[in-house]
Amino acid sequence: MTRRLPLTGLVLAVWVLGGCATGRPYGNFVATSAALDQPALAAQATRQLAALWPPARTRFALTQPAADTFGAALVGQLRAAGYAVQEAVPAAAAGSPALGTAPVDPAAGLTSEALPLHYVLDHDAGTDLYRLTLSVGEQSITRAYLAQGGTVRPAGAWVRRE
Repeated sequence: MTRRLPLTGLVLAVWVLGGCATGRPYGNFVATSAALDQPALAAQATRQLAALWPPARTRFALTQPAADTFGAALVGQLRAAGYAVQEAVPAAAAGSPALGTAPVDPAAGLTSEALPLHYVLDHDAGTDLYRLTLSVGEQSITRAYLAQGGTVRPAGAWVRRE
């Protein structure tokens, strides 16, 4: 007897894995009014990062401004966990790098050993699914979340792409 993957699982897998190949910019694409506890997501993300990259021995260089709710919470959680975090600053002039950020400057306090970090938090408008992807250097971790009954729960395990 063969086992079939439920349709919901198939849609979720395609949606999560499809995000790896898109050329979308980084950032938070979830409305602040959404029923999503973004600081709680940042805490979960920090715990997962700590399981993979040890605090107090890892430095992160955020490659995008963290002016949104999730980004600010992530920076705070990472620092509280013992990470050194260099934040990107908004670009001041035209001709700056894409995505509106100035390049991370190692002379500004972190060495070139700092791992570049960026995130994407987005929502599939047709469903109650949210996706959080954190990229550290050439690796990324992704987790899907499902909003039901006013709460948001993980819809699966973290997926790591090396």
